[in-house]
Amino acid sequence: MGRTHPPGPALVTAAADADPVTLLVLGWLAAKPAENTRTAYARDIGITPQRRASRAPSWLAWCQERGAHPVTGVTGLHVARYARQLDAAGLSPASAARKLAAISGWYAWLAQRGHIAASPAAGIARPRAGPGRPPVPALTPDQALALLHAADTAPGPQRARTAALVAVLLFTGARVSEVISADLGDLGTEQGHRMLRVTRTHGRRQSLTLPSPAASRIDAYLAGRPGPRSVPVLFATRTGERLFAADIRQAVRRLATRAGLPADLTSRLGPRMMRHSFAALYLDAGRSLRDLQNALGYADPRATQRYDQARHTPVIHLARPQHRQPGCRWPSA
Repeated sequence: MGRTHPPGPALVTAAADADPVTLLVLGWLAAKPAENTRTAYARDIGITPQRRASRAPSWLAWCQERGAHPVTGVTGLHVARYARQLDAAGLSPASAARKLAAISGWYAWLAQRGHIAASPAAGIARPRAGPGRPPVPALTPDQALALLHAADTAPGPQRARTAALVAVLLFTGARVSEVISADLGDLGTEQGHRMLRVTRTHGRRQSLTLPSPAASRIDAYLAGRPGPRSVPVLFATRTGERLFAADIRQAVRRLATRAGLPADLTSRLGPRMMRHSFAALYLDAGRSLRDLQNALGYADPRATQRYDQARHTPVIHLARPQHRQPGCRWPSA
């Protein structure tokens, strides 16, 4: 979990050699505060490669295939045809909506700055998930605790860091981007409770309570962390750099295999499912949807309703008995 990657879509170091279209996309992305958003939009527009083979081309690739200049040669009909291709390719409503949001946002930015007269994507309809869309499954308490036990007992020099990461994701519901962007200075205490301040969407700062299973593992990790003490990053690589979401996802799946989770569950497990698991366990502990909305940092209360649905989704149970650890309980009302 310590390998390094280019810093997402922050291609400023290569901007001198970039073509004008790429520079315009970079200019638009620079105003986005969330790294995950910048990364996803850069792939959707097409200035960075897809992480894996996609059923639909990026926007720039699609324009190139049709001989349409992406800045000066695109009309609303082009955008509508691309939207139909996304639907025909079988993308999920969420994935298609994000791609269209990227296109719409970029053209709105171009229009605001006078690069084009008007956005060709103005008013484009984005797909919405239907009411029958199945919620993302959540881990049961036994499964979550088995994952945490696997992290505590995993071999290797980064065991303490991995255990702290898993505990923070499971016990706070933070997004992986919020956790890996945190610094040592974001740890603190408020009214006698251990806290971690994270940067939410649009740059908003919020303090998350660290239950004792998470706080104790962070303390153990920091007490034995190798390398210079001057490194400000909370969860750092051996060289003092930040971790990357893809590395954490791979590590979590390795731990799931070690914990004995079923293969079909392990193949889908990652920080997103752990966030859903936190939400379901939080509600099971008697907390309200209103409390959950605040804990997860949502502005719209409807966004938390899907987590309530996830509690009633059939789960995949463990194939063998689990190891319970004392003190590992979720917040109760």
